[in-house]
Amino acid sequence: MISTIHSMGVNGIEAFHVSIESDVSQGMPACDIVGLPDTSVKEAKNRVRSAIKSCSFSFPLARITINLAPADVRKMGSNYDLPILLSILISSGQLSPIKEKSVFIGEISLSGNILPINGVLPMTIQAKQLGFENIFVPAKNATEAAAIEGINVYPLNNVRELIGYINGDREIKCKELTIIKKKPKEELLDFSQVKGQYDVKRALEIAAAGNHNVLLIGSPGAGKSMLAKRIPTILPEMTFDETIETTKIHSISGIIDNDYPLVTERPYRAPHHTISSAGLSGGGSIPTPGEISLAHNGVLFLDEFLEFSRSSLEALRQPLEEGKITISRVKGSLTYPCSIMLIAAMNPCPCGYFGHPTKPCTCSAGAISRYLRKISGPLLDRLDLHIEVPPVSFEDLSSDSKPESSSEIRKRVNRAREIQIKRYKNSAIKCNAHLPSHLIAESCSVTDDAQKFLKIAFESMKLSARGYDKILKIARTIADLENSECVTAAHITEAVQYRSLDRKYWNRF
Repeated sequence: MISTIHSMGVNGIEAFHVSIESDVSQGMPACDIVGLPDTSVKEAKNRVRSAIKSCSFSFPLARITINLAPADVRKMGSNYDLPILLSILISSGQLSPIKEKSVFIGEISLSGNILPINGVLPMTIQAKQLGFENIFVPAKNATEAAAIEGINVYPLNNVRELIGYINGDREIKCKELTIIKKKPKEELLDFSQVKGQYDVKRALEIAAAGNHNVLLIGSPGAGKSMLAKRIPTILPEMTFDETIETTKIHSISGIIDNDYPLVTERPYRAPHHTISSAGLSGGGSIPTPGEISLAHNGVLFLDEFLEFSRSSLEALRQPLEEGKITISRVKGSLTYPCSIMLIAAMNPCPCGYFGHPTKPCTCSAGAISRYLRKISGPLLDRLDLHIEVPPVSFEDLSSDSKPESSSEIRKRVNRAREIQIKRYKNSAIKCNAHLPSHLIAESCSVTDDAQKFLKIAFESMKLSARGYDKILKIARTIADLENSECVTAAHITEAVQYRSLDRKYWNRF
């Protein structure tokens, strides 16, 4: 007798349907799994054999063939344990066939307990899209799966519970639709805690409004890290689509909080500078998301930017430009989204005090030049705003005046984002930073005076075509903050200032 149980697999962040077909026939006792299974799938037969015996059933002493269809797609992970067990019991006549349009996923322990797995959210989304009515998942994954409306989610603790439900001997209640709730913050960060640095905060407001990448250059103790940590507090709230898309990446990476299964706050990732290129961009024998993808729809903060390896930094170039990264390995090629706001912070020299108003720099010109050359011209060109972070004065630190709060800045950022959403409503563009070159002229209406000033800046600064586009995008964001239809000379002037810092440092040596 041949039985078929429906399940799901994951390829990248997208799920696909898998049919588990089992045939129990006469012959020498053996159990073969075919259909491009990896090692963890092949080992399922040992887990399933023990679980069947633990649940007081008999593992067939017969020729068992298990096919995972489609056979041309590699199957990875332990989520096929449960459907394999059910298909064997049905094929051997120990369990009634399942007539409902249901999907089963879950890892099984030797005692028959059903253990949590990664990637439940994308599997649930795909099951719903394919028209399945029910999905049976490990109990610890049920809250995550129940975030998707329109499909019944059944939480499972062990195999006996499921078999009793199939036989009609017991009831399993559907998981209620997950209510999106935010994880409480342990530490309240706010821009009102930052004394001084008014020009820097203005630049970061522009960056947040247009989702632009930022390079912060300053001496130690100037507040670069403190400012970067507070950027998520002025970014717009995540939309439901962004929440689902971000949670899918975290789900397949296995970093979901069971109490708060949906990622409702924009991710903030700050890897150490010793991270490998694969850890930053993603990789491994089976490609998995790296830090740049885990920061999708959020902030990736790289402190001590020039201390990262050259290969790690250069790996950022294409993802920053395209908003996605493709990882090719022997076992497959996968593409992960990585639409991020990159915040890079660095010192101007090895000792950190080159250009400091009071402390002398102890580095030689050659040492400074070698240090700054660690970042390539193409990568520097991809960083939209170059901002110098000066040391905070005593007057600012001792002042009793209360700086502007993050909520006040966020209001202006939200208004600017609403203008951009309205402008790009008929396209996939979300913000000015994602505006492609061929649409810049259409979206950035420039006055005659602004055009003249832009020409002077282009020729005197010897800008690249990318630099020209970046200035227009930044100016467009500044105009949106001021609710201006046209980009004026004042907007271009301010935007040019954020692209001129490389002339002070890199072109000096």
